[in-house]
Amino acid sequence: MKERILIAEDDAAIRTGVSDLLESEGYHVASAADGVAALEMYRDFDPDLVILDVMMPGMNGYDVCREIRTGDRVTPVIMLTAKGREVDKVVGLELGADDYMVKPFGMDELLARVRSALRRGALSRANRGRDAGHLSFGDVRVDFDRMTGWKGDTEFPLTPKEAALLRCLADSDGRVLSRADLLDEVWGIDCDVTTRTVDQHVVRLRQKIEDDPSRPRFLCTVHGAGYRFDRFGKGL
Repeated sequence: MKERILIAEDDAAIRTGVSDLLESEGYHVASAADGVAALEMYRDFDPDLVILDVMMPGMNGYDVCREIRTGDRVTPVIMLTAKGREVDKVVGLELGADDYMVKPFGMDELLARVRSALRRGALSRANRGRDAGHLSFGDVRVDFDRMTGWKGDTEFPLTPKEAALLRCLADSDGRVLSRADLLDEVWGIDCDVTTRTVDQHVVRLRQKIEDDPSRPRFLCTVHGAGYRFDRFGKGL
């Protein structure tokens, strides 16, 4: 069965060029010229991957991504934009995008990122079907399917990337993961955010799950190496 890709791009030349490329590679492609049409098409088309331009009329790509993520945490999203600042990339990634490409981009690079995103999406769907998606440690409980956690009786939300980062560290079973490892596993090897993004997400996770974020017991820093998860809360 052909994998389905939805592309939303208001530039007709880019939209047509990307659609033609993906169709020539054997993918089933649907396209939209604005955010509102993209969201309607997403609901009808049930894509395996969504490619979103950031600046679109009616509804921008950030808002479309936010709407998709309210009910779908699995389908990968790649953002396209002329904005190359790191803060713009972080906004998209925080909203749940899986990757971020700055225009102009090469078609070979786009294809590589599409294939990588589709592989991660297939793995996420497989993992979701294999386990209940829960994690417990100390007085913290996490429901990955609902993107929600509880510390004691206090509920807190998780962004898709916070959840993916926590799950990756928890699944490592106490092993130290470098920042590069985490970028590869959580953001994808083709994503061009920096290792500072990992640190920023760790800080936000600690604020939600640690008694004292300045002295973490669960999300531990291994200086010069990376991070490790200690489910017993012994720290280092």
